[in-house]
Amino acid sequence: MRGVPLEIACDESGSEGEKLIGGQTGVFAHAGVRLSLEEAAACLVELRRRIRSPAVEYKANHLLRTKHRRVLEWFLGPLGPVHGRAHVYLVDKKRRLANELRALVGPGLRPDDELLAALNDVLRTRNRREPAAGSFFAMAGDTAELRAKVGQARDAKTLDPLVPAILRAVEYWSARGEPVFLVHDEQPSLKGDRLALIESSPGLAGVKFVDSRTDPRVQVADFLVGVARRIAEDALTGNGDGILTGLLAPYVDSESRWD
Repeated sequence: MRGVPLEIACDESGSEGEKLIGGQTGVFAHAGVRLSLEEAAACLVELRRRIRSPAVEYKANHLLRTKHRRVLEWFLGPLGPVHGRAHVYLVDKKRRLANELRALVGPGLRPDDELLAALNDVLRTRNRREPAAGSFFAMAGDTAELRAKVGQARDAKTLDPLVPAILRAVEYWSARGEPVFLVHDEQPSLKGDRLALIESSPGLAGVKFVDSRTDPRVQVADFLVGVARRIAEDALTGNGDGILTGLLAPYVDSESRWD
């Protein structure tokens, strides 16, 4: 892989580590945008001109207000600043857990919230004697085979969708053979083995973590990822907006753990 690295600015929304149920958000979203510093700065200026809020720092919530609906449609639409130049990876957290449950016990056990919460607890803990383990096995069936499967799943993977999302972003943006350099919003959890895994990703030329307030490209990614998560969560809860869902669709990665 040769050439000047393609700089992609990234941010996430809805990250709660390995807690996939019972948290503040039902969807995890990660977005990357391919904009120059000048293009991103111009986008922010235009958003300020259209929104006209006195706020010092603009966030996705400004775009999501009903009175700014036309601005949101412009931002996501074909004439907007990120159309064809952005990528969004979505994870339905509860569905992710339900898939883990089916892999462990088969399709016969109904994945209600109580059972999924117990599964989440047992997969998060590193101490197999903690009460969380007993709660899950009491509901799912306390067999040696299931305990072995749970142990293997716990040792083999992390439930946190952040690292897989970043790895997918690198894979997506480097698909045409260009090396990718990520400029990512600060993530204190990305260190040690987690950071090493990202840095070893084929196609990655490097990664830099920045305060989003210092890089307009990351600020644009913050706008996109915030509205993407809200649109997706509304769709999941039956309050979806067909127009906004349709505008978001071209950005959503085909490998999202979504539908």
